[in-house]
Amino acid sequence: MENRFDQQRFNDDGLASLAAAVAAELKAHGRRLATAESCTGGWIAKLCTDLAGSSEWFERGMVSYSNESKHELLGVRQADIHRFGAVSEEVAAAMARGAQACSETDYAISVSGVAGPGGGSPDKPVGTVCFGWALPEDKLETETLLFVGDRDAIRRQTVAHSFKGLLDRISSRYQVLRS
Repeated sequence: MENRFDQQRFNDDGLASLAAAVAAELKAHGRRLATAESCTGGWIAKLCTDLAGSSEWFERGMVSYSNESKHELLGVRQADIHRFGAVSEEVAAAMARGAQACSETDYAISVSGVAGPGGGSPDKPVGTVCFGWALPEDKLETETLLFVGDRDAIRRQTVAHSFKGLLDRISSRYQVLRS
């Protein structure tokens, strides 16, 4: 885990720019995206649908804030939630895979974290966020980061990192295919 914070990159214009970059990449490659969000409460999907023409590349967004909704909407096993916790790479992976499966998209982003100000623990302090990226060809990647700041700052960093992570993965996929 690491601490990251760059106020300018996470302002509204910076987040909108990242969403637009994701849109351009997905459209360029004829791919579609779904999201499964917990701590961001639909903010990633909101930024996607703020863009005109998003129906070309954005399929759907699911907010699964409660453990029950993670299970019901995305098929996350309750045993995994109990064993690893809702804020875990295992659950983020299952959320991303569930979003991809129920929407039949090429890519899916998932986020689950502790945005604060309460809810943290010694093992998962406020600012802990787990990410999942479901990719084509049954590939799946996860990551956990520790962000700093208040609730808004943590959520902004989460949204930005989810987009940046997807851009990096799309870029590396198409660089490999061009080689």
